[in-house]
Amino acid sequence: MPDAAPFRPRALLAPDAFKGTAGALDIAAAMAAGARQAGWDGDLCPLSDGGEGFAEVLAAAPAGPGVSVPGGWHETEVTGPLGAPVVARWWLAEGVAVVESAAASGLPLAGGAAGNDPLRATTRGTGELLLAAAASGARRVLVGVGGSATTDGGRGALEAIEEAGGLGRVEVVVACDVETRFVQAAEQFGPQKGATPAQVVELGRRLAALAEHLRARYSVEVSDLPGGGAAGGLAGGLAALGAVLVPGFGLVADAVGLEGRMAEAEVVLTGEGRLDASSWAGKVVGGVVRVARRAGVAVVVVAGGVGPGGIEGGAGPDVVVHSLTDRFGQDRALADPAGCVDEVVAAVLRGRSGGRSVS
Repeated sequence: MPDAAPFRPRALLAPDAFKGTAGALDIAAAMAAGARQAGWDGDLCPLSDGGEGFAEVLAAAPAGPGVSVPGGWHETEVTGPLGAPVVARWWLAEGVAVVESAAASGLPLAGGAAGNDPLRATTRGTGELLLAAAASGARRVLVGVGGSATTDGGRGALEAIEEAGGLGRVEVVVACDVETRFVQAAEQFGPQKGATPAQVVELGRRLAALAEHLRARYSVEVSDLPGGGAAGGLAGGLAALGAVLVPGFGLVADAVGLEGRMAEAEVVLTGEGRLDASSWAGKVVGGVVRVARRAGVAVVVVAGGVGPGGIEGGAGPDVVVHSLTDRFGQDRALADPAGCVDEVVAAVLRGRSGGRSVS
């Protein structure tokens, strides 16, 4: 009889996107290359919490986003965050559509924080994407709301939807990566989108007034909804129309069967572009660590860089963090994140690299 094949340990490769440099699918593939070099099998399981790459991750899920047959990508021209038209990509399979606010109303489309006009930035294009999905036969739309340029409370999206006569009976599920309340969105996210202190105050006033308007018009209190402030209040605005807000990580984890796949792994590798205090609250890394701890599986976090709270936030001897910036320098970490990830994972799985424990 032929000799049995040598045992190869199994690693679950479950990263988020490295925002601005590489998508979750690319990072997972780089992890897989490193695992192969170290003699490990890798189970590719790219993840998202509702931010950029949400649609790509769900489209690549083993059975798609809650469906059992392949779907396809669509492109629709919509209103960009500052009014100029943009072409947004979205996914549709068997009546389930996946759209991202980042594709229509994203901060990079406005030229980043430096090029953005925080008081004028609009979510109208996101509303137009929802209408396009409904017109294409979607009965359920999953909306990822991370990475927006906007703090308009979803006003632009609501206006587009209302002008078109509504979405009919389409079920809308909003994947949130934060628990921020509606009016708090101005103070928490406005500065990241280029808002000055005076503009933050003005945006807060606008959100408070919009919350009153939505209460009067739709009999929905958006102010206290966990996650209502996601995407500058877009999540709360859509909730006024009947959308359901859910944690984005949990939605994606269920779609890809994360818990079941975790049980078959000896170690799980995850990561994101910048690990900081927010990574442990609603984001992919924190979610993976929670699931892994329930399963008794150790975690290796590979991050582009580590900021305040990145180590302390996930304390425990079962989690080790590796920073690409620390290891390779910022220039290479930004220019070649996939190559850096490949090298780190190969070294880690060979047992030659200690990393930084968060204990």
